[in-house]
Amino acid sequence: MNSFKEKLHNTIKAKNSNLCVGIDIDKKYFNSDVSIEELKDYSFKIVSATKDVAAAYKPNLAFFEEWGSQGFLWLEELVKEIGSDHVIIADAKRGDIGNTANHYANAFFNHFNCDAITVNPYMGEEAIEPFCSQEDKGVYVLCRTSNPSASYIQEDIFDKVIELSKNMNRHNNIGLVVGATNSKAMSEVRNTNDLPFLIPGIGAQGGSLKDVIKINSNFAESTLINVSRSIIFPGDNDYQGIQDAAHNFVNQMRLHFER
Repeated sequence: MNSFKEKLHNTIKAKNSNLCVGIDIDKKYFNSDVSIEELKDYSFKIVSATKDVAAAYKPNLAFFEEWGSQGFLWLEELVKEIGSDHVIIADAKRGDIGNTANHYANAFFNHFNCDAITVNPYMGEEAIEPFCSQEDKGVYVLCRTSNPSASYIQEDIFDKVIELSKNMNRHNNIGLVVGATNSKAMSEVRNTNDLPFLIPGIGAQGGSLKDVIKINSNFAESTLINVSRSIIFPGDNDYQGIQDAAHNFVNQMRLHFER
């Protein structure tokens, strides 16, 4: 059994890519009467158009959960469609403790067969521990996120999140979510540790890809850069547009990352 760290490194190397495609299938981009089957087909189209250059996929659970049981069936089918040669990150942002968190971990790792999950550390070590006990599964802990008001809380505690994550990383399967919209904050986090980064905020949110690559230039083998709307909704929402957008981002990454 390979560790999560090994799968992450091997996939990035095999794809020669640091791209994580965020699957945030927001129905507001479609006709008001859009069906879940149409959204499911669109998500499969995204995977087909990007799987040759994407290292990872990050389905955002909110867009599946709003459909109830049908949404969970959709997620199951999507994970199968992506397959085992990509890293699949459940963007669930779970953050409960004890027995509840154990059940969350079992759901996403052993039922949905995701490789990793995003976790909110606000409740402390107990909120992370159940997710990092399996060496072949990864945990991305929210650290410095990309939303505008993040610094109001995170400025005072992000160093504790880093310390906690480093101390718990006995299986080398913990990473950090660090947003691209604040380059100064990212530099501060990067200078304190060598944990893998999952980086949202590129594209529609305005983060600088060049800044991200510069800050993480020595960590190409473990950095995932997430792009969602700029790839999955490129304009006409056609196959070629999705494919071209993904290739454009990956070409920029390949140009600037040292390997």
